[in-house]
Amino acid sequence: MAVINKIKHFCDNREITPYRLWKDVGLAPKTAYDLYNNPEQLPSSSVLSRICDRYRVQPSELLEWVEQID
Repeated sequence: MAVINKIKHFCDNREITPYRLWKDVGLAPKTAYDLYNNPEQLPSSSVLSRICDRYRVQPSELLEWVEQID
């Protein structure tokens, strides 16, 4: 996968639990925990926008492009 999410890293640095992410952003619990625990799980554009709006961050703080090794 060429893009991964850095939501766990983002949350851990800000001491935000998956539960708090879920409550703050208004996500479904499964969505919050999946994004936190699985870097290959990418947020939809609307979820990404809601996270960015709530925490006032750029999408680049939550997503990262990684080079694929063949």
